[in-house]
Amino acid sequence: MSSNTQAIAAFVAEVVAKNPNEPEFHQAVHEVVHSVYPVVAANPAYREARILDRLVEPERVIMFRVPWLDDQGQFQINRGYRIEMNSAIGPYKGGLRLHPTVTLGVLKFLAFEQVLKNSLTTLSMGGGKGGSDFDPKGKSNNEVMRFCQSFMTELYRHIGPDTDVPAGDIGVGGREIGYLFGQYKRIANRFNGVLTGKGLSFGGSLLRPEATGYGAVYFAQEMLATRGQEVAGKVATVSGSGNVAQYTVEKLLHCGAKPITLSDSGGTILDEDGIDEEKLAWVMDLKNVRRGRISEYANRFPNARFLAGQRPWGVKCDLAFPSATQNEVDESDARALVANGCVCVSEGANMPTTPEGVEVFLAARILYGPGKAANAGGVSVSGLEMTQNAGVVGWPREEVDMRLQQIMKSIHANCVQYGEEDGFVNYVRGANIAGFVKVADAMLAQGCV
Repeated sequence: MSSNTQAIAAFVAEVVAKNPNEPEFHQAVHEVVHSVYPVVAANPAYREARILDRLVEPERVIMFRVPWLDDQGQFQINRGYRIEMNSAIGPYKGGLRLHPTVTLGVLKFLAFEQVLKNSLTTLSMGGGKGGSDFDPKGKSNNEVMRFCQSFMTELYRHIGPDTDVPAGDIGVGGREIGYLFGQYKRIANRFNGVLTGKGLSFGGSLLRPEATGYGAVYFAQEMLATRGQEVAGKVATVSGSGNVAQYTVEKLLHCGAKPITLSDSGGTILDEDGIDEEKLAWVMDLKNVRRGRISEYANRFPNARFLAGQRPWGVKCDLAFPSATQNEVDESDARALVANGCVCVSEGANMPTTPEGVEVFLAARILYGPGKAANAGGVSVSGLEMTQNAGVVGWPREEVDMRLQQIMKSIHANCVQYGEEDGFVNYVRGANIAGFVKVADAMLAQGCV
C-alpha cells in the first residue's frame, strides 16, 4: 500500500469517526480526497494550513424546528437545516431540498459537493445546502405555504445576498421559492437577491428552470466532441421526471437526439418511439400542475411501456442522463449501460452513481461527466441571476443561454486540464482537482479562518 493510499485511508477514517451515520457525506469526501490528495501531498503549504481538514468541516451548521398547521388545524413538526460549508471564494450558494430523505448527512454531502461545483463555474460563489424532511407531495398549496413561511421565519436571520443565497432543489420549485421569498421580504423588510430561482416578475432570471438540464446536455456535447461525435442522432435514457429531467429531454430534442425514458419512484416509462415535444408538454403538465405519477404516461401513450419498480439503466442507449437522486446508478446498472453500448454518461443529479458504478465507467473508458461538473449549469444561472439582481437588470434569454454555454465549456476545459492522462480524460479527477485548487488557494490567502 502506497503512502498516499495509507494517508487517504487514515484521513477518511477520521472523517467517518467524527461524522458517524452519514454515509453519503463519507462517500463524497472519499471520492474527492482520493482525487486531490496527490496535489496536497505535493504542496507543503496545503499540508501546513491543513486545507483538507478545514474543507471537510462546515463553517456553520444551522438546525431548527419548523412547526406549521395542516389544513385540519393540526400541529405538524419538521426539522430544518442550513449547512454553510465554505465561503472562501464567495457567499454560500446552494439549494434547499424538501424531501423525507433529508438528513444532516445528506445535506453535508450536498454542501461539500457544492463547494467544488461552484468553484468550477468560474463565478464567485461559496458552497452551502439546506432543506427539511418535509414532503410537499400530497400537500395543499396552503399547507406548502404555511410550511415555507415557518421555515423562512427561522432561516431569514442567517441568509442575505452577500452572505448566503439559497435556491431550489428537489421539492423546491417556483411555488416554494415564491412563498419563501414573500416571507423573507415580509420579515426582513428588504427586497433583494436573497434567493435565486425567483419568478420573472420579482427578480428571477430567464432560463433558470432549464439551466441544470440544458447544462448537462451541453457538457455531454463537449465530452462527445473530444471523440469527434455529437448528440444528434443518439438515443438517450433519462431518469427522473422533475425539473432537471424535463429540461434535459427538451434540450436533447433541440440537439436532435431521441430521449426514450423518464422515471419516478414508482418505475420507468420506456417509449421507443421517442419522447417528442408534444409528449414532453404532457409530462410537464402531469408533474408540474397535476402532480401525478409517471406511470400515467403509458395510459396516455399506448405504444409506451411502464416498467414498474425499475430504473432506466437496463435499456439500450447511446447516452445516459441520471437526473433523479443520489446513488441511483449502482455497479450492476453501470455494467448494463456499458454492455448495452452507452458511450457517454452526463449526470444531472448530485452523485447519482455509486463508487462501484464510477469504477465501471472509468474502467470501460467511456465518457463520464460527474454531477459536480455536468450539472453545474443550474447553480451557474443562479449566479447569473445574482449578477442581474445586483445590477437591477434582466438579460434576454439568448444572453443567459450564451453565458451558460460558455460556463459549461470552461468547466469542461478545466476538467480536461487536470484530468487528461494518456489520451483519456478522467473527468472525476479533473473536476475534483480543478474545483479544489481554486478554493484551496483562496483559503491559503485568507489565513486561519
